[in-house]
Amino acid sequence: MRSFLKILFNKFLLKLAKLLDPERAHFISLLYLKFNFLNKLFFKKDFKSLNTTFCNIKLKNPIGVAAGLDKNAEAIKGLFNLGVSLVEVGAVTPKIQYGNRKPRVFRLNSDFAIINRLGFNNLGMIKVKSNLKKNIGYGVLGLNVGANKDSADRISDFINVISYFANDVDYFTINISSPNTHGLRNLQTEKNLEELLSRVTMNKELKKIRKPILIKIAPDLVDKDLKTIVNLCKVYRIAGIIATNTTINREYDLKSRSAENNGGLSGKPLFNQSNIILAKLYFFSKGTIPLIGVGGVFSGEDAYKKICIGASIVQLYTAFAFKGPLVFSEILEDLNTLVKKDGYSNISEAVGSKNYQFLVDETDRSI
Repeated sequence: MRSFLKILFNKFLLKLAKLLDPERAHFISLLYLKFNFLNKLFFKKDFKSLNTTFCNIKLKNPIGVAAGLDKNAEAIKGLFNLGVSLVEVGAVTPKIQYGNRKPRVFRLNSDFAIINRLGFNNLGMIKVKSNLKKNIGYGVLGLNVGANKDSADRISDFINVISYFANDVDYFTINISSPNTHGLRNLQTEKNLEELLSRVTMNKELKKIRKPILIKIAPDLVDKDLKTIVNLCKVYRIAGIIATNTTINREYDLKSRSAENNGGLSGKPLFNQSNIILAKLYFFSKGTIPLIGVGGVFSGEDAYKKICIGASIVQLYTAFAFKGPLVFSEILEDLNTLVKKDGYSNISEAVGSKNYQFLVDETDRSI
C-alpha cells in the first residue's frame, strides 16, 4: 500500500500540483493535511537513535516543519502524522495581515526552488490562538513571531505576540529576516538587534515567560554580522538561532524563467549558502548556542550534513512542495542509516562533528 501511495503522490498528484498556481497548490495541500486524509498509512516508526533534545525540549527526532507552511495553525495534527517531531507555525502578527498583492509565489521547477513575497499574510494572533487551542498535544510547537508592516513599533509587536501565546507553545522564533516586509531586516544590525533583544528579554523576565526564545536570521550576512549576533545572543540569553530564512541573492545559476521575480528564494540553490552561515554560527559560538538548520534540505543526506556542521534540529518547507508528504519519512529512514554508518548511538553525537572540516573545505574553494 505504501509503495502504491508513493507512486500516486510522486507520479500523479505532485505533477498535478505543478500545473496549479503555487499559492493554490499550497492551499490544497493544507486542506489535505487539515483533514488528515490517509494519515494512518503514513510513517509512524520511531528510531531511538534519532531521539534528541533542543533547548531542553525532548524530541523523538531532529526533523521539523519550518514556518510558512502552516501560517495559521490549521493543519498541525496532519503535519505531525507525517513523522516530524516539531512544527513551527506562523509567522503570526498582532493584527490580521493580508500580505502583498498576488501573484506572490513562484515555483522554479528546474531549480527545485520557490520565490515568495507573501508579506506575513496571516489571520492575526487572536484567530491563530483559537486554531492552536484545537491542535495541542500532538508534538512540539513553535511560533514564528512577526510584526505588522504598518506598525510604528515592531519590537512591541514581537513582545505582544510572545506575551499572548506565553502558555500555548513550546518555543518562540522572532523573525527578523523576512525580505518581504520593508525594513524588517534592519533589525539584524547591532544597534537595532541589541534594542530588540534587550526589550524582549526584559518583557520575558517581567512576565515570567519560561519558554525559549530564538531568532531567525538571513543567509545574506557577513562574518562581522554573525559575530555580533552570536555575542548579543549570549548577552541576552537567547535560546537559539535559526539559520536561515530565504535569500534575496540571485547570484546562482538559476534556469527557471520565474527566477527574475522579486522575493525570498528558498530551496536547493540556498543549500550551500545556508550551510555556510550555519557552520560559521556554530564555530563563532563554539557550539554553545543551539542551532536549527533550514534551507535546501531535500534528502536524509542533506539533513545529516546540516547536523554534522552544527544544527541540532533541521526544518523543511520547500522540499514538501516538490517531493510531497512522504519526504519526511524518507529523510528519517536515511538519517537512521547514516547515524549507524558513522558509528554513533545517537544523532546528537553527530552535531558539529564535521564543522571544522566543512569550513576548511569552503575556504579552499573560495581561494
